[in-house]
Amino acid sequence: MAVHSAGILLYRLDGEGGVSAFVVHMGGPYWATKDEGAWSIPKGELADGEDVLDAAKREFREALGVDPPEVDYAELGTFAYSSGKRVTVFVGDGAGFDEDGFVFGEFEMEWPPRSGKTASFPEVDRAEWVPLARASELVVKGQRPALERLAELLAEAR
Repeated sequence: MAVHSAGILLYRLDGEGGVSAFVVHMGGPYWATKDEGAWSIPKGELADGEDVLDAAKREFREALGVDPPEVDYAELGTFAYSSGKRVTVFVGDGAGFDEDGFVFGEFEMEWPPRSGKTASFPEVDRAEWVPLARASELVVKGQRPALERLAELLAEAR
């Protein structure tokens, strides 16, 4: 069965009609020296039977150590990666959400590979507001359609 994740895509408008997206740089040794294609929306896997929006909020909190903003979230869609993994993305207006006070969650893995040693790494190591066009270049390929869909919806609303 394919992995199903859920995430929150926050956006904000600037005074000149520009749009920024809130994205996170993935942590750990594999992503440490990468930039383009090494960012993501805050997201993670659903637990069995878990409500999808609840999972997205939980994963946001686990990754960043802060609650997602209390705004109205709309389901943007479910997007499939080439691997078969699916991510359901919820979008919300993040105006007023600041990028400070984060305490990044951690995960453990064997490092260095085949060493038998375990090391801890942050789930994400940076979180930033990025212009939407640049965010589309930075995020992993499977999430780019979500950013494109957000851009379409915002253009329709104008």
